[in-house]
Amino acid sequence: MARLEGKVAVITGAASGFGAGMAKRFAEEGAKIIVADLNAKGAARIAAEIGEAALPVTADVSMKADVDAMVEAAMQAHGRLDIMVNNAGYTHRNGDMLEVDEETFDLITAVNMKAIYHAALAVVPIMEKQGGGSIITTASTAGLRPRPGLTWYNASKGWAITATKSMAVELAPKNIRVNCLCPVAGETGMLGQFMGEDTPEKRAQFRASIPLGRLSTPLDIANAALWLASSEAEFITGVALEVDGGRCI
Repeated sequence: MARLEGKVAVITGAASGFGAGMAKRFAEEGAKIIVADLNAKGAARIAAEIGEAALPVTADVSMKADVDAMVEAAMQAHGRLDIMVNNAGYTHRNGDMLEVDEETFDLITAVNMKAIYHAALAVVPIMEKQGGGSIITTASTAGLRPRPGLTWYNASKGWAITATKSMAVELAPKNIRVNCLCPVAGETGMLGQFMGEDTPEKRAQFRASIPLGRLSTPLDIANAALWLASSEAEFITGVALEVDGGRCI
């Protein structure tokens, strides 16, 4: 049997990058997917690539009303929600922490932090009524071993890791497992922002900091998320799983 057979997963930021990788991988293992993203065309494209198992939903995760509507779409379509993946993220460009404007700072905290709160309010009561569930957040190695130049992004991911651990202990009696992924820089649309500039020299510099010698890929992250979401990880909660080629050692 496929590892997520009969499960329903909501994945935010699923129109590209790690989220799209997770949506496709989860569907391969039998899950029904809500492909949620602010990019409506991108979400529709990924859902079309997956097929009947996927439903695209346009959602701004910084807005509670959008998160509630996204979760309601899952319930209307499938009558249940087993896996919530908080994957949508935002960053400032690598550079001086004092040059990040307040609007950008507020957007980082809204997408990387407050969205987790919105999602918890929406999905925890549903999962509790069903007898359990799995919440997974895409954090970052930036929250464990920060790089210079990404201070406010790093801080938001450190918050996500702490929130994961606290949620895990509070929700354990409800049989709701809460974990997060800590990817190293990967082949996504935000890579140029993380590096400051996307040049062969910068890529070489980043690769040199990773013992296994390459950046992460959406499939790397999707496979890790798949394991955390599956029954194979039924005794795993409160973990910040490093998917980083050894970067945090």
